[in-house]
Amino acid sequence: MGLSNSTFTYKHIHFRAPPTNRAPLPTSGLPEGVSRFYIPTAQGDLEILYAKPSAAPKDPNASPKSPIFFAHGGMGCAAYWLEYMTYLSSRGIPCYAVSYRGHGNSWYPSFLRMVYGTTKRMLADDLLSGIRFVQEREDGREVVLVGHSSGGGLSQFVLSEGNVKVNGLVLAGAVPGFGSLGVYINWFKLDPWFTLRMVFHGWHPNSPLSHPKLVRRVFFSDEQTDEYIENFHKLGSPYESFLWPLGMGYKFVDPARVLGQISGWGTKGPDNDRVLVLAGDGDKIMTYPVMEKLAWFYRRAWAGLVRDKKLDAAASSSDGGDDVRSLAADGGLDSAGQGVRLAVVPGAGHHLQNDVQWEIGAKKLLEFYEQL
Repeated sequence: MGLSNSTFTYKHIHFRAPPTNRAPLPTSGLPEGVSRFYIPTAQGDLEILYAKPSAAPKDPNASPKSPIFFAHGGMGCAAYWLEYMTYLSSRGIPCYAVSYRGHGNSWYPSFLRMVYGTTKRMLADDLLSGIRFVQEREDGREVVLVGHSSGGGLSQFVLSEGNVKVNGLVLAGAVPGFGSLGVYINWFKLDPWFTLRMVFHGWHPNSPLSHPKLVRRVFFSDEQTDEYIENFHKLGSPYESFLWPLGMGYKFVDPARVLGQISGWGTKGPDNDRVLVLAGDGDKIMTYPVMEKLAWFYRRAWAGLVRDKKLDAAASSSDGGDDVRSLAADGGLDSAGQGVRLAVVPGAGHHLQNDVQWEIGAKKLLEFYEQL
């Protein structure tokens, strides 16, 4: 049966909230060293996953490491970060991930409330609740914020709004702060049945990802197994906010303000980068050209801040840091300079943290973290 026919199904379309205390990944199924917390908010409890560092620090007198905080994208959940969390925590880094309302094991609004009444600001507040919980738990240390896809958009948004300060920012296949209209054009081109399927599903927001075959086509490389993708699909949210992506269609952040909310500029010399743009070169929607443009979006803002002396003088060379240098790394497309590192995961699809090449991306994130 052809792809177009086999993906026109209601099997994975849901209009009701899951049962209370829904557990797509029960505590007994979490990897060793990973635990789950629930943090209260005015509307309901949010899920936080925590991977405890399993490696002792090399220097017992060194300052505690900054925690890494992971923000998932649309239709995702905290559990989508488990590969990265276990890898990085085994290197001595405390790792946390949040599920926003309507995702993972967090509280669920009704279908209509979530789809038509949940804005990016509301989801950003959930992200902030998670970050503040972690900062309090980690004795006030600022997090290194890692956002994927629309979660990367939320990460840029909360910084642009001045809601929180972070120690570093990682944008993994992230919605670009200059707007995602081109990204959705890529999606429409990828799936010629997109609109007809949406009509068939009554404009359900999950229609574009309503079958594992569609999830593979949009999110993964051909190398990932069917079994993994089916399990991945089961962890996804039953319905999603329309207002979240619509709020990111056009430019929604000020890049200079985003950079201004990142601490530590200049503490490690002129070659210190505090933003990492992480791209899968097999990503069919957040393509490499989109991610490269995102890196330059922030590099230009950095150069302007340096020129206007709005960053610490030690943050750059005296000429304003015009040089962007190539890095020797897998893929041959990595670069660094002007405060921003661009790193590519060869062969990985949009969900680069879950594709078979995930460890390459985790290593590149670790290298970025260690130079902060």
